Amino acid sequence: MSKRQNIAIQGIRGSFHHSVAEAYFDDINKLMECMTFDLLIDSLLKNKVDIAVMAIENSIAGSIIPNYALIDNHDLQIIGEYYLDVQHNLMTLPGQTIENIREVHSHPMALLQCKEFFKSYPKIKLVEAKDTADVAKQISELQLRGVAAIASEKASRLYGLTILQKSIQTIKHNETRFVIVKRDKNTLKEDINKASLKFELNHKRGSLAAVLNVLSDCKLSLTKIQSLPKINTPWKYAFFIDVTFEMYSDYEKAKSIVNIMAENFKILGEYKNEKV
Repeated sequence: MSKRQNIAIQGIRGSFHHSVAEAYFDDINKLMECMTFDLLIDSLLKNKVDIAVMAIENSIAGSIIPNYALIDNHDLQIIGEYYLDVQHNLMTLPGQTIENIREVHSHPMALLQCKEFFKSYPKIKLVEAKDTADVAKQISELQLRGVAAIASEKASRLYGLTILQKSIQTIKHNETRFVIVKRDKNTLKEDINKASLKFELNHKRGSLAAVLNVLSDCKLSLTKIQSLPKINTPWKYAFFIDVTFEMYSDYEKAKSIVNIMAENFKILGEYKNEKV
């Protein structure tokens, strides 16, 4: 992308969201750091930024369901995606060893993904924090000895920390999918071969199977399906799905049929598939 963009990320510089923003965009005009996903979306809705970068699912932990709701509830549009190989590193102030560490602070997801590693160090207390990179920054600024962070290699460089152990996550191939979100839909059609959709179905036998058959008949591949119960409407579900396709005309045919079959059909985004 060539245009200079104002980008919002969840977390601060050195976070995995920051890595995605730098990899996806050629030129960032302004980078807004948001400590929560609610603040991230708020910055977009209030026109403080042009685009938001947000994690949507992880290959180990699965979907980040509240983020689907944020996109849906605020009528935002997914205009792109990026897959990041997430490597969790244990880092401290220079001159320390793992035997010096009393506490390790990081995002709950990072702690969960590294749980097996810390079974060998039962005396270390694991403490949840809002952002991986923010912990690294605090350790550096406050010169916190005896405290370690789990964060990216970029964070260790930015905040002058030493990596004691690389890639401490239990499952070494740990990939997170991020989506690029705007207020308005993608206007480019030539590169579009993936879409994120939402629709609702009654709890009736065969209703979902019928929709999936339509997708198959129209030559669409289902790459993601996530169901959420509708609050205050027992036995009715909202389905969030991702589909890929070779011909945009096949996709248009499928969505016109599903729009008739399902209730409250909605397009959450049309964009280029970045997963080969």
